[in-house]
Amino acid sequence: MKRLAFSRFGPPPEVLELQSLELPTLAEGGVRLKILAAPVNPADLNFIEGTYGIKPELPAVSGIEGCGEVVESRDARFAPGDHAIFLRRSATWASHVQVPGDVLFKVPAGIDPKQAAMLKVNPATAWQLLTGFQRPEPGSWIVQNAANSGVGRCVIRLAESIGVRTMNFVRRPELVEELKELGADHVVVDGEEGLREAKQVMGKPGAALGFNAVGGESALRVMNLLASHAIHITYGAMARRPLTIPNGLLIFKDLRFRGLWITKWIEQASDAEIAEVYGRLAEMTLSGGLVQPVDAVYPLEDYQSALVRANEGGRSGKVLFVP
Repeated sequence: MKRLAFSRFGPPPEVLELQSLELPTLAEGGVRLKILAAPVNPADLNFIEGTYGIKPELPAVSGIEGCGEVVESRDARFAPGDHAIFLRRSATWASHVQVPGDVLFKVPAGIDPKQAAMLKVNPATAWQLLTGFQRPEPGSWIVQNAANSGVGRCVIRLAESIGVRTMNFVRRPELVEELKELGADHVVVDGEEGLREAKQVMGKPGAALGFNAVGGESALRVMNLLASHAIHITYGAMARRPLTIPNGLLIFKDLRFRGLWITKWIEQASDAEIAEVYGRLAEMTLSGGLVQPVDAVYPLEDYQSALVRANEGGRSGKVLFVP
């Protein structure tokens, strides 16, 4: 097998190394898979830099997500030829991996492996934002910033599927029409003028749910569009600025503030809930109702080019390793 490993924390282009090694004998309950696709996520890069929420023992291999084809199985639930995604960190920046069957979720035959490889994080995060805290009524509004992000785009598609309207903040005006074509009900530029426009469009009482991936003033604009007793959920911090919550919003609106890390949800959810959520997302992906854009694919050997592209602005989607 080949894998991208690191023995010290630091900038990924400097510390990653392509290694070749033999896989050990497959243990009882284990599954050996050939990796078909694995995304380059910001969290993967933070993991290598040592700035993520957890630090691995070194040496380590990055890769939060991926889709693989089973080539050998000692778990009765999986057979050679099955395609599966990894629900826990499984070092997917590799040509092959061996994991316990418990960390896998079998996906339907015929699903695009590149799309399946991106199912774990963004679509599940979007679904939990929409349904995991409070199920909004059909026809009601939710509001989000970073609407052009991977999660934001999934929120738009999933909200449309359950009849919920979306108010979306973006940083660049050229994204407005693009997101409307995706299914967004209304899109405004993230600023005070956009906030005024959003208030006029939404009217009273406001949104029951607000999703924040930015922080700072952008998070405050989301708060200002919420109805009384609404829930403000933070799942990212792109601006690297904390939330500043005005006293009046707490006192007079009684807003509730929560956080979401999809890794924790996966760890705590029941098997039945996991099967229901990922089954729904996989079927939507298979039918074309939920498609995540792919900007470029690279073999493991060309990882330096993949890292450069993943850090460039103006990408049209994810960068993926396709060994």
